[in-house]
Amino acid sequence: MRTAAVLTVSDSAARGKRADHSGPATVELLRQEGFDVIRMEIVPDDQPTIESALVRLSDEVPLIVTTGGTGIADRDVTPEATRAVCSKLIEGIPERMRAEGMVNTSYAILSRGVCGVRGRTLILNLPGSPTGASESLLAVIEILPHALDLVAGQTEHDDAHPPGDT
Repeated sequence: MRTAAVLTVSDSAARGKRADHSGPATVELLRQEGFDVIRMEIVPDDQPTIESALVRLSDEVPLIVTTGGTGIADRDVTPEATRAVCSKLIEGIPERMRAEGMVNTSYAILSRGVCGVRGRTLILNLPGSPTGASESLLAVIEILPHALDLVAGQTEHDDAHPPGDT
């Protein structure tokens, strides 16, 4: 079973002023897809704090999924924190999430979430709303096992994923 961590980025949830709904929704979807979510944390919208959590969690799990902080408000800095700790970005994954999100709401185009690689960990940013987080994750969840295999160094290809079809 693959392990994962979910990191909710929200000032108000971190202060206990509002309940976190997107984190639990993300955990539930990951579990339904066979992931063992071994960490679920909440941090404020603070770039150094987010970066620190991403670095720490990347030593524990091969997949970190964040929720929140991907919009265009001043405090939305999750993509910047993710970029700062990753060695590679995978542009196609968030492109797919935004494209699928546009089917349901024109606001999806305002999401700035990114996906990147830190060591042998894949970090994926989702929007902060439970619906946006769930829809975005569902848009790409089928390719996550293959992406995680590649990040882990399993680069042998089978007929389902021929060379060049990564």
